[in-house]
Amino acid sequence: MTTLEPTRSPDVDAVIDALLELRSRTPLVHALTNYVAAGFTANVLLAAGASPAMVDNVEEAGIFAGVADAVLINLGTPQSALHDSYVAAATSARESGTPWVLDPIGAGGLPWRGELARELLAQHPTVIRGNASEVIGLHGLDGGGRGVDSSADPAAAVESARALLASADAVSASGPVDHVVAATGSGHNLLKVGGGHTLLTKVTGTGCSLGALVAAYAAVTPDGLTAAVSAHTHVAVAADIAAEKTSAPGSFAVAYLDALHDLGPDDIRARAQITWTSLS
Repeated sequence: MTTLEPTRSPDVDAVIDALLELRSRTPLVHALTNYVAAGFTANVLLAAGASPAMVDNVEEAGIFAGVADAVLINLGTPQSALHDSYVAAATSARESGTPWVLDPIGAGGLPWRGELARELLAQHPTVIRGNASEVIGLHGLDGGGRGVDSSADPAAAVESARALLASADAVSASGPVDHVVAATGSGHNLLKVGGGHTLLTKVTGTGCSLGALVAAYAAVTPDGLTAAVSAHTHVAVAADIAAEKTSAPGSFAVAYLDALHDLGPDDIRARAQITWTSLS
């Protein structure tokens, strides 16, 4: 159960509350993620204040998803042997009320993983998190999107994100300015999270680990929108701090982990860039 009160449009105070809750509760995140990013993802979760577990065998994935605090399913390196593990984990998360995040890497451009993504969407992820191209591509599985465009700006993914809310509580498209969309009673909310640094794109696993951090926040916040905005803000502010200490990818990766760990309410209050728009 979450302990924070729901908020219509998460602001800096809501993100600070979420950060303190994350550090207090140390949620267990079950990350079924790609092998390229697994180690870095575990380190990001630990640095931020969560606890990682990578259980992807079919005999245990569903069971573990039912007892974890949150689940990430990342389609970066899917294999036939893992298909049933992904489906079991998503199904178990839905049935047990465990929040879960889908990171649909390549789902719009590769048919086999596209069908896998379609199966997973039926289990209603709490948050879909991807870059703009991935969000557009995932929407395109049903013929509504434009396909994968590697140069897509997050603003171009907003309509696809809105369409995907039929299958998720919130959708985030990351980029120079992250865009997060969720439904309201009368329409949709769009929150933009600025900041971050281009060095994030020079370190393998930063995007994948962001999905895991969204899952961690989903375990301690009342809704997917708050979870996504909190995770995106945590990453953006930490990246800004890390980039002030180094200009090369290797040292940035270390400084970034340190910044995720050291980040406090004062940093968020001073540096967070969150804007809100109501979409009719």
